[in-house]
Amino acid sequence: MSHLSVTEKIPTQIFKSSEAASIFVANEIASLIRQRQAEGKHFVLGLATGSTPTRVYAELVALHKKGLSFKNVITFNLDEYYPMNPGSLQSYVRFMNEHLFNEIDVPKENINIPDGTVAKDKVADFCRGYDAKIESLGGIDLQILGIGRTGHIGFNEPGSSEKSPTRMITLDQVTRIDAASDFFGEENVPKKAITMGVGSILKSKRIIMMAWGEGKAPIVQKAVEGPITDQIPSTFLQHHQNTEVILDEAASSKLTRIKTPWLVDSVDWNEKLIQKAVVWLCLQLKKPVLKLTNLDYMEHGMGDIITEYGSAYQVNIKIFNALQHTITGWPGGKPHSDDSNRPERANPFPKRAIIFSPHPDDDVISMGGTFIRLVDQGHQVHVAYQTSGNIAVFDDDAIRFADFVRDFNQSFGLSKEDGDKFYQKIVRDIKNKKPGEVDSAEVMRIKGLIRRGEAKAGCRYTGIPDSQAHFLDMPFYETGAVKKKPLSETDIRIIVDLIEEIKPHQIYAAGDLSDPHGTHRVCLSAIFQALERLKNKDYMKDCYVWLYRGAWQEWDIDQIEMAVPLSPDELMRKRRAVFKHQSQKDSAVFPGSDKREFWMRAEDRNHATADAYNLLGLAEYEAIEAFVRYHF
Repeated sequence: MSHLSVTEKIPTQIFKSSEAASIFVANEIASLIRQRQAEGKHFVLGLATGSTPTRVYAELVALHKKGLSFKNVITFNLDEYYPMNPGSLQSYVRFMNEHLFNEIDVPKENINIPDGTVAKDKVADFCRGYDAKIESLGGIDLQILGIGRTGHIGFNEPGSSEKSPTRMITLDQVTRIDAASDFFGEENVPKKAITMGVGSILKSKRIIMMAWGEGKAPIVQKAVEGPITDQIPSTFLQHHQNTEVILDEAASSKLTRIKTPWLVDSVDWNEKLIQKAVVWLCLQLKKPVLKLTNLDYMEHGMGDIITEYGSAYQVNIKIFNALQHTITGWPGGKPHSDDSNRPERANPFPKRAIIFSPHPDDDVISMGGTFIRLVDQGHQVHVAYQTSGNIAVFDDDAIRFADFVRDFNQSFGLSKEDGDKFYQKIVRDIKNKKPGEVDSAEVMRIKGLIRRGEAKAGCRYTGIPDSQAHFLDMPFYETGAVKKKPLSETDIRIIVDLIEEIKPHQIYAAGDLSDPHGTHRVCLSAIFQALERLKNKDYMKDCYVWLYRGAWQEWDIDQIEMAVPLSPDELMRKRRAVFKHQSQKDSAVFPGSDKREFWMRAEDRNHATADAYNLLGLAEYEAIEAFVRYHF
């Protein structure tokens, strides 16, 4: 029996994708509901909000359409912002109605969500009543949880007691920053919330905590493997006798059995795992690959590698060469050269390439240096901007451009009256918009055109004509709100049609699943589904797909399959391309938890990758952009 999970203090299951994990959770909920129905009993279900459970709810809706009834289900939601009108865009009442309750047959009287409108002096009584109602029904049979970056469950922020009941709390600054995108600015996020307490949650008969994406990996590791502390409230789940953690592969990446399995049990060493272990050892010891010794391997649980290869020297040379072969200044392949040890093929040359960019600036932020290299080296590069990015533009910019239209009309002898009317309508729409409300169609259109113009300027700077910039405006995105529509057949068809038109030899796509808004995940899913449909086409058999990461995170060194070095001059050219996106300069609408500008994040990340290669004993570069190949 494997002891790889010996460091985990909560039973944990890892699934290949968040979709597979969500289906598993939905099926478990459905099974328990049916079991109670057969017994003639009600089923008390604790529910969570946020991006994590949305696919679970979609699966439950699908199961309902296939015959699953929710008439015996009584639900209790974890939390709600305070104050909060139930009809507001950010209300968890609205969230639950849109994602689940309006689509199933759960009786309305069986739905319980903390009331964000209750008078302040009545909140304490409401909270006591909420806990009492749960207890009167025999307690929660199954509680679904996500986990916040601070380790909170519900809105139980750091410092929450293990015995805490349902109550009003003050939101942590990190939590408010994470919620800022939903409220169109941190200043609009409520400072308080009503939440089921840690003690209330721990009374549940069964608990499932879910987490998706690399961004959650560090806090998941602390919750599952770390010491119990009120500074990470999710660690209290270690005391619960029937809790299970459900993760996708990305969220599990910091767990010991995934990150360093050789430290807890014997493993089957393959080339990929050996490279991962050697890179880890170098970074731990701050030693280049070629300076590792037999003793280094033996003292860090890697003696079996030496036994197999005979000496550290043999292993070191093998890994050094593998890492060196990832580095190329020719991301499209170097013509008339031996490509046996290069990540890309020499032929055909030049190549047709599509760079898919989820937002209108991800292309240059994430791989601007590679983009410029591909163009400079003679390849036919197309950029496909998957969404308009219209929600990420400040209102002031929309007014400024409306004013430009008015002045433009007047300057060129066009209708001054029409220009005035248009300008006044835009100002009026924005002035009358309440915090968190969706823009009018005209304002959204202006904001989309601002992003489009910036993307075109970026493309022209890198050297490609407007005809090779494709604005796909995928329908799933066009809601005007942070919450998007589900991916549709129309979205996927748009990707399929573009690939069929260009017949590329290379595709670059954003593999950054830590994007806090979820847009990158949806855009990547559309690409993957399109590739699945096209994989048997003759031209696709000669197409490589390279995944880059965005402003949020970089590939680990052992994962990188193509590393494109950038000189100081090339890094400056990349910066100037990013600067073409003026609406995102200085301060972005949705900066996430990182206060640095996007160009600064990208450069720091590129510097860090180059520094890591240098530490491993490879050539010293100014910066490196990294890619992983996707095999479809």
